[in-house]
Amino acid sequence: MTIEQRIGPISLPDNRTRRMLTTLLEGSGVTLNGDAPWDPQIYHPDFCSRILRQGSLGLGESYMDGWWECESLDELACRLLRHGLGERARPTTDRIMYRLQAGLLNLQSKARAYMVGEAHYDLGNDLFERMLDPTMCYSCGYWKEATTLHEAQLAKLELACRKLELRPGMHVLDIGCGWGSFAEYAARHHDVSVTGITISREQAELARQRCTGLPVDIRLMDYRELEGRFDRIVSIGMFEHVGHRNYATYFHTVEKLLADTGLFLLHTIGSNSSEITVDPWIDRYIFPNGVLPSARHIADASEGLLLLEDWHNFGPDYDKTLMAWRNNFDARWHEIADRYSKRIERMFRYYLSVCAGAFRARDIQLWQVVFSRGRTVRYDAPR
Repeated sequence: MTIEQRIGPISLPDNRTRRMLTTLLEGSGVTLNGDAPWDPQIYHPDFCSRILRQGSLGLGESYMDGWWECESLDELACRLLRHGLGERARPTTDRIMYRLQAGLLNLQSKARAYMVGEAHYDLGNDLFERMLDPTMCYSCGYWKEATTLHEAQLAKLELACRKLELRPGMHVLDIGCGWGSFAEYAARHHDVSVTGITISREQAELARQRCTGLPVDIRLMDYRELEGRFDRIVSIGMFEHVGHRNYATYFHTVEKLLADTGLFLLHTIGSNSSEITVDPWIDRYIFPNGVLPSARHIADASEGLLLLEDWHNFGPDYDKTLMAWRNNFDARWHEIADRYSKRIERMFRYYLSVCAGAFRARDIQLWQVVFSRGRTVRYDAPR
């Protein structure tokens, strides 16, 4: 039966798997086939057994397969995480296998560095152009005084520039430049030159087009291949792809490239725990080999290399950002629906919604961290 052929939710069989799943959900406010917007409506009789067997991977894949629907996926995710079902939704065998693999192998080695670009960022610029705002920022906006997504992204870019204390004539390195959002903004509004690097061919091509006529050099390369010296360094939404085995290398690279009087701004999603773990659905379908750093990871890897000047958490703003992206995605999907499968559409809607719920539950954070090389003058971070 296809998604289009479904009539309505089914009556779930009263069996052991249903009773087990119902028990797990007790106290979360989530009811299978319930009346609330966050209650999943089930269309397949094997839903319960699949979720109990595969955890969060099965939950995401079964949604992509059309086994269930939910009016408010974001609130469903928020309630499940607040109920403590995040780590419990990952089968023990999967957690053990990932930790063994991550311990024995460098999942973010140079040889594997381009995998996430090919799997996610190269999916299609037409999709991201419709989902994002005109800045093409694919990272958390700053909603302190903003009322729209575009205002929030411009505020985020300006905040980063102010924290970096940019002055005309400076040479800035943008590690993980994406579609050129920061590079274009900083060059245009702060009269600096920018070298931006990305591991995505699609991003590099569009970034070069967007920065035409500006003192911006976009390169397709891994951060470990960089040489030179830069007055300022910024990295927005890239550190999540570095991996715990490479944190020391990353900060050694930044220290080597940063001028003596320079500043480095790190903008990254962060984990509340230092345990090396990953959501299996996100790892398989969205960001292969990605892992979220903890505050301890960042502090330990930078210690002795850079001086931590400021730490700013505005994680709740990512909830608003992701929901704005999902609204754009839903409103404009029809423009590109003939180029992508129904499964891709459901994958993206699930990804954006579930991540919004995770930030709403404060299960994950968004940090901007500013470092120097030990400057002697006081640093006052703007907000």
